[in-house]
Amino acid sequence: MTIAAIIVAAGRGTRAGGPIPKQWQMLGGRTILSHTVERFNQCDHCVLVLHPDDFDRAAEFSNCILVAGGATRSESALAGLNALRELAPHKVLIHDAARPLTPKHVINDVISALDIHDGAAPAMAVTDALWRGVDSVVTDTQDRSGLYRAQTPQGFIYTAILNAHETATADAADDVEIARLAGIDVCITQGDEANMKITTPNDFARAEMILRTNMDIRTGNGYDVHAFEDGDHVWLCGVKIPHTKKLKGHSDADVGMHAVTDAIYGALGDGDIGQHFPPTDPQWKGAASHIFLEHACALARERGFTITHVDCTLICERPKIGPHGPSMKAEMARIMGLNPDRVSVKATTSERLGFTGREEGIASIATATLVKL
Repeated sequence: MTIAAIIVAAGRGTRAGGPIPKQWQMLGGRTILSHTVERFNQCDHCVLVLHPDDFDRAAEFSNCILVAGGATRSESALAGLNALRELAPHKVLIHDAARPLTPKHVINDVISALDIHDGAAPAMAVTDALWRGVDSVVTDTQDRSGLYRAQTPQGFIYTAILNAHETATADAADDVEIARLAGIDVCITQGDEANMKITTPNDFARAEMILRTNMDIRTGNGYDVHAFEDGDHVWLCGVKIPHTKKLKGHSDADVGMHAVTDAIYGALGDGDIGQHFPPTDPQWKGAASHIFLEHACALARERGFTITHVDCTLICERPKIGPHGPSMKAEMARIMGLNPDRVSVKATTSERLGFTGREEGIASIATATLVKL
């Protein structure tokens, strides 16, 4: 049973102010859209519905399906649904890009409700008194019984909401309205005050406060050493480098990638490479080290963490790392699904001291920072 998320991010968000649309503005050192997409990492597929002018901003979302939105929200939602036709997920969640702080329990409750309902959406019961007014004068009161403040993600059985959008004859405020017009019953699940929608400039400050309050920040360290043996190349941070020797190890002996992998495991409090991929197991003989790094990154995502930065230092006299640094940085970023500016790969020597100074091998140290919101 597959689950897809559609993030509607094609609006211009002018009420939020700023020189660029709000979904591309910064919140806690990352774009709002980056926070939003990260919230749905448990989904099998993610579709980003973007304004045609924004595709050049979306390089970090290489794991998402990118489609152009329409002139209205309903048109954009339908564009996202159409992008999933061949994948045909069972459940689909449609979410506003401007809600970057959606708690995991809100998303999970919607997904669970779709086991017995064709539609489900989070909401908060209205608790404040409601007035009607004209020219800033109260003219009447409104009974708040049974009134809710709608939130997203709004979830549906995929085939049901696709048909509802295709048969809709007018635009609607959200997908629940489209669903109800098509006769789909929508279950109300529990929303959360943290699931705010950034609309005005003041909302950024509130979102920053929520972000700081809910952060779980972890730092892990990794250290690895491999000796040289006869050969003609080494693998370092995913890049094959010609050399007069190679590194000895059960896998491809990529000492840099091993240190980064152990740093991530360390931040999670979950051992090291040897515990997850025992060197006594023959299936890992000569294995490419990206397998280990991808496993560590996936484990972090499964536990709700974002890898915000990785710093790797290679310690050796030779080969010279400088000419290969940009390629290493790019390859590590690709494997981990990070922007290159969140990855550092650098080198130093040990001033001809010790085993690295005698060119008997290479050492590496790494630090990884993980954040859970």
